[in-house]
Amino acid sequence: MKNASSIMIALLLVAALTLTGFTSPSGDIRKFASVPATPGFPEGIVVHGNRVYVSGPARFGTANTGPSAIQVYDRKTGALLTTINVAGEALAFEHALSNIAVDEDGRIYALSTQLGLIRFRKQGGSYLQESYGAPLPDLPTCAAATPGSPCSPTQVDFPPIPNDIVFDEDGFAYVTDSLQATIFRYAPGGGAPQVWFQSAKFEGGGFIPFGPNGIRLDPEREHVYLAVSTSAADPNRATIYRLPLVNQPKAADLKVVHEYTAGELPDQLAFGATGNLYVTLAFSNQISILAPNGAELTRLQSAPGDEVPLDAPAAIAFDSRTKSLLIVNHALLSMDPAHFAVLKALVNDPGDPLEEPSLP
Repeated sequence: MKNASSIMIALLLVAALTLTGFTSPSGDIRKFASVPATPGFPEGIVVHGNRVYVSGPARFGTANTGPSAIQVYDRKTGALLTTINVAGEALAFEHALSNIAVDEDGRIYALSTQLGLIRFRKQGGSYLQESYGAPLPDLPTCAAATPGSPCSPTQVDFPPIPNDIVFDEDGFAYVTDSLQATIFRYAPGGGAPQVWFQSAKFEGGGFIPFGPNGIRLDPEREHVYLAVSTSAADPNRATIYRLPLVNQPKAADLKVVHEYTAGELPDQLAFGATGNLYVTLAFSNQISILAPNGAELTRLQSAPGDEVPLDAPAAIAFDSRTKSLLIVNHALLSMDPAHFAVLKALVNDPGDPLEEPSLP
């Protein structure tokens, strides 16, 4: 857990911002960097040291295309420094890279649909790739499974889709599976993922039936927050849930923080320094900002005439030095290569630092 002094500072910031009538800007969004059209469709982002890392492609239809990749940018200028191509993918089949994380030593962890959780460490002028965690298992539905064996609490039998990742301070990695209504957990050091929490409430619906999506820990490191992008009962409804950060949460521990009901597909999450939760809305091309009590405070959106508008925003990360929010433009539906970009929103918020654990 974070110490009491850091929690007190966060509470004082909340009070100060409330007294000054703080609201986030809704139009000051600029392009930070372009993302190459190949492989395009970027989704993940992480900031570490003087670098910004962006991963992709996160899409279907990648069979017989080139490798997945991580683009490395200069944190200050947005200049593209290098590209890390993923090795070992069977390129004749579907392959994708979703979200990424980083540890204390600056090693990058990326979720591959084929290879599982892979890790990259800088070695001279290049990056060395190694396996860290096994791919997510393809679970049968619980109706079809042998009693007592792992299963997916869904009506439809979909394969796993690893989506987002977050570390806790002990080095456990929590990974969302968008099609199997499950949050998996890798132990420190990797290996085989284990089911951490499942719920039939996580089953998605509609033409993009994604359930579990973005995942983050609150600033106090007491809860896990989760975006469930659609619902099997109503594809237009999406929910931000909260679970306690314990080894074995129970069904009764699952709490609703906020609901979106207009088919906006909340995607990824990031906590601000004050405890406000930033949520990307992929279908409405906005960033929703929720107060700690779950009430929506405001939304960020592009202004008319912006060089690159928000287009299916996906992962978000804070640049604490400039108190800005970096936003990955996924452009999943428009498929406009000119919109593959990282945007920068000035929000006067340094963000809550992600855990970067010490790992073997």
